[in-house]
Amino acid sequence: MKPSIENRLRAASERHQELTVLLGDPTLASDGQRYATLAREHSELTPTTDSYQRYLDTLAALDEARAIATGSDAEMRELAQQELTELQQRLADTEAELQRLLLPADPDDRRNIFLEIRAGTGGDEAALFAGDLLRMYLRYAETQGWQCEVVSAHPGEHGGYKEVIVRVEGRGVYARLKFESGGHRVQRVPVTE
Repeated sequence: MKPSIENRLRAASERHQELTVLLGDPTLASDGQRYATLAREHSELTPTTDSYQRYLDTLAALDEARAIATGSDAEMRELAQQELTELQQRLADTEAELQRLLLPADPDDRRNIFLEIRAGTGGDEAALFAGDLLRMYLRYAETQGWQCEVVSAHPGEHGGYKEVIVRVEGRGVYARLKFESGGHRVQRVPVTE
């Protein structure tokens, strides 16, 4: 790992520890806005610092396995060689995860969204498919713990929707759904026939 990345990780870990101490201070509870700001920063740093700790633990385990692999006991050397392979793969995976976690976040990722679904050409069958899409998104939102509210709905004549607009609120909504756009098309034997 590059020294610059390791320096950033060390700084993030130190800041996380500092925030943990600050959040434990009972006098901070009286300042709700500052507490919320520090708690948000703490929760954003937690995945990075946890991954960095796994990285450090894996490095330590690698050193131990290398020391055992050079020992005099043949059976222990063989076990250490097997463990070395696993640990090197785990280290590579953790490094990749850390690099992903260090990428700057989109400032809009915390925002809520309006989900709009419109039936295109296809009449009643398109309206039924729009209803299927809505149910799919609502179920996904439910699994993520997001709140959904139907703002506007124009039902189709035989079910589904000609148009529906839903407000979706929750943590990471925009981050997860920002690339959900464009036309969806289905080819199937129509339910209306």
